[in-house]
Amino acid sequence: MWEQSFRDTSAEKSIFRNRTIVLGSIIFLMLCGLAWRMMYLQIDLHEKYRDLSENNRIQLKPIAPNRGLIYDRNGVLLAENVPAYSLTLVPERVRDLEQTIAYLDQLIGISERHREQFEKRRKYRRRPFEPVVLRHKLSEDEIARIQVNRSFLPGVDVEARLVRHYPQGDTFAHVLGYVARINQKEQQKLDEDEDTKRQYSASRYIGKIGIERRYERDLHGQVGYQKVETNARGRILRVIEQTDPVPGDDITLQLDTRLQKLAEKEMQGYRGALVAIDIASGGIISLYSNPSYDPNLFVTGISHKDYSSLRNNPDLPLFDRTRRGQYPPASTLKPFVGLAMLDANITSWDEQIHDPGWYQLPNDKRVYRDWKRRGHGLVNMETAIVQSCDTYFYETAVRTGIDTLSPFLAQFGFGRDMTLDVNNTLTGLLPTRDWKRAHNGSFWYAGDTVNLGIGQGYMLATPLQLATATAVLANRGKWVTPRLIYAHNNELDTVPHPDIPDIKLQNEQHWDRMFRAMEKVISSPWGTARRLRARLKYPIAGKSGTAQVVGIKQNEEYDSEALQERLRDHALFIAFAPVEKPEIAIAVVIENGESAGRTAGPIAQSIINEYLGGAEG
Repeated sequence: MWEQSFRDTSAEKSIFRNRTIVLGSIIFLMLCGLAWRMMYLQIDLHEKYRDLSENNRIQLKPIAPNRGLIYDRNGVLLAENVPAYSLTLVPERVRDLEQTIAYLDQLIGISERHREQFEKRRKYRRRPFEPVVLRHKLSEDEIARIQVNRSFLPGVDVEARLVRHYPQGDTFAHVLGYVARINQKEQQKLDEDEDTKRQYSASRYIGKIGIERRYERDLHGQVGYQKVETNARGRILRVIEQTDPVPGDDITLQLDTRLQKLAEKEMQGYRGALVAIDIASGGIISLYSNPSYDPNLFVTGISHKDYSSLRNNPDLPLFDRTRRGQYPPASTLKPFVGLAMLDANITSWDEQIHDPGWYQLPNDKRVYRDWKRRGHGLVNMETAIVQSCDTYFYETAVRTGIDTLSPFLAQFGFGRDMTLDVNNTLTGLLPTRDWKRAHNGSFWYAGDTVNLGIGQGYMLATPLQLATATAVLANRGKWVTPRLIYAHNNELDTVPHPDIPDIKLQNEQHWDRMFRAMEKVISSPWGTARRLRARLKYPIAGKSGTAQVVGIKQNEEYDSEALQERLRDHALFIAFAPVEKPEIAIAVVIENGESAGRTAGPIAQSIINEYLGGAEG
């Protein structure tokens, strides 16, 4: 009786039934949701997941194009692609990276430098499962050892690739430049443009300097693609579809290997630069800076030891003196200054000036010395060119004035980069009143004009500028823009010359008379380059120059023996030949070479004789 008062079986059944209904409803709704989800995945998202599943099996792999070759004007190969085998690792597929590298070290030897380079490459931005190079240039024996142990090396492979090679070594290093691995900064820049990013998706190398960089787009080519089927481990099972890459353009340069090798031979033991230009076409037929270096060292990664050796060398082999070296043009500027004076009617070919061996401005205590202490006596324009009389140009330059000299010299390309395709060329310095006011905060003085008259003072020019100006002079003021490119894929280059106005003199006879004066620099017994007469095969018009490296006090004489070798004067020489119908213009700068007649002049003459002799043959 007491227990029945506390139990209500009817209520309990009702509660149980309600709970069962609620739980059943929840289960039913969940089953409905699951059924809907299955229908959604199987029907609505069928295409998406089919594609994702397909992509796990099918991959699109980019194929790097073969880089274009580079030739000289005679078809001599300057840059080629040679097969090389590299050891690669896919970090995502290697179970234990340290253990794997240690095992490879036992097999073929892995140096600390290889490890450092590998870690550096791993940190670069790359696609998943993209192989990373551990070692370049494997030998056949090393490849065999790796293949035999392949089963113990998951994620390790030997990859065959074409690698850039420069068969001429250091002969063309500064002008050709080199290719090397794309670094992180370059990769970020490439990724900024979708088309460029796609084109370089399979490339590991890019032109760094020189022609390789200037014509990178032409040489690189168009990327290709492979659609491949892979297994669960990422191994390629078969190629489903392929779009072949388009090789880069082969380019031919105006450079002449004969002249370049001769320049290398003639300049052994000197620091300096040589630039030669074909006057008719504007083609740069020789561009040589000495000392040089082997560009092949940089292609697959230069060692710290080799790079430190180049960087710390006091002769600066990495420095391209042809386009980056800036020197006072010294007396090589006198023919151009002389034409400026003649064209402005400041002087004439017949006017004579007395040279006592010095020049002094009115109301100025400073004395400007001539290189010949006792002077040249009575001197006219021709004599001043032949014997390089400083006093003559001191006086006539002051009479002409900076406002006339600078604009006239600019017409020959001084103070500007006038080449078509020579990268990173410095512009030298053609001073003006405005330039001095902006950079020095002072006025232009007559003494500044005195120094400019003999190519000293603020005036600076590169060897490439000197050769360019000489070519324009030899062409009687007609501009043909200097260029390195000759042809793309055996088709002559059609890039138009920039519109540069020709130089028109009031009296065209000044060209011919200046030519004769410059010819006598060599042919006359009093000419400053008379030493060249002994090997004279063709009539040459030239001008020597000696640029001071350190200042000499007024009452002191230049003493070569008392100076350190690197403080001695630079020797410069410009020339063109043959005089009547010039074909080649050349500029040579020998650092601390002192006498151009002994150093720079004979080198220029050798190049001229080789070029004109070859043309006759």
